Amino acid sequence: MREKTISIILAGGIGSRLHPLTAERAKPAVPFGGRYRIIDFTLSNCLHSGLRRVLVLTQYKSHLLQKHLRDGWSIYNSELGEYITPVPPQMRTGESWYSGTADAIYQNLYLLERSGAEYALILSGDHVYRMDYDAMLQRHRDSGAALTIACLTVGLEEASSFGAMTVNEDDQIVSFQEKPENPQSIPGDSGHALASMGVYVFSMDRLVDLLHQDHGSDSTHDFGKDILPSMVGTHRVNAYRFGGESGRVTADRYWRDVGTIDAYYEANMDLLHPLPAIDLYQGDWPIRTYEGQHPPARTVPGRSGREAEIVNCMLASGTLIVGGTLRHAILFPNVRVEDGAVVENSLLFEDVTVGEGAQLQRCIVDKHVSIPPGERIGFDLARDAERFTVSDRGIVVIPKGYRFAAG
Repeated sequence: MREKTISIILAGGIGSRLHPLTAERAKPAVPFGGRYRIIDFTLSNCLHSGLRRVLVLTQYKSHLLQKHLRDGWSIYNSELGEYITPVPPQMRTGESWYSGTADAIYQNLYLLERSGAEYALILSGDHVYRMDYDAMLQRHRDSGAALTIACLTVGLEEASSFGAMTVNEDDQIVSFQEKPENPQSIPGDSGHALASMGVYVFSMDRLVDLLHQDHGSDSTHDFGKDILPSMVGTHRVNAYRFGGESGRVTADRYWRDVGTIDAYYEANMDLLHPLPAIDLYQGDWPIRTYEGQHPPARTVPGRSGREAEIVNCMLASGTLIVGGTLRHAILFPNVRVEDGAVVENSLLFEDVTVGEGAQLQRCIVDKHVSIPPGERIGFDLARDAERFTVSDRGIVVIPKGYRFAAG
């Protein structure tokens, strides 16, 4: 199955709900968890699932994403027909950029057909989870379905944010609605619904036919809105339940769409739980990434003689805590926290400096920012909102390269 499959990662979304973190980078390239980029989770799943032909469809603000793919993911041997290849819009089928998820793949059908693959695995580059795709591919082949959709169980009130589906006793999907106002519950479980994860396995011949039909029709050219609902009732479409015991990855059942500031923040904070919901420490399923050459993280006493205090934090290489205090924080490479500074429940991206006596709580500080000595952020949200983005749940985001006024 793996040798007969080509993987396509959709990585071209604007990510407007993650602004300002996406002001200068594509959503899949947003840093995560102290050392990763969001797309590393999907790429690592491909790697550990034995999938060696991967197309990454890029579009908006793709330079940093393409640089990350070059630096961290040039690991396959092209002489053996292996690759991870970024594919920007080339206007091969017209004069438009990708105008929807289905259109993005339609514009690159020549790559799929040229691959000779019998199956297409379609993925999103902006979700955080671990999954053995090979197990799903095997289930798809054994069932004889035209399409298999990975799904997870969510609360009924959450289901209106997803593609929601209902299934029969054989897990064949009998209805599919994209973000329905009144989603249908699972039979026998009135409080939950089945939601699409945005992970699809298509038999290649079916996919090609469907994309040609969609291109010639008046549609939004979107999988969730157009392709998937049209297939239910005309083709066999199966659900694959995420988080079962099949496959080689531990069944932590963790999947997050980190499409908003609050969802992104909470997913990072999940990593600090005593027993994190997602297992980053499974030795044979590590999350691969690019990491620069930095010295080890360390702590030193400050000028006052105060020792650093660190409580339940993640520290990347190159971080230096000079008598500062960290509580429930995630620090990316080359962060420096000076004497008397206090950082709580916050994310500090690469090359951030927190000056003496500064205080931060519930903040996300993007790269290349120097917090002035004595500055307080996260305590007066009305004042913070005059300078920064403040999320619905009160997370303060300081944008990349922000410069504070003198004095």
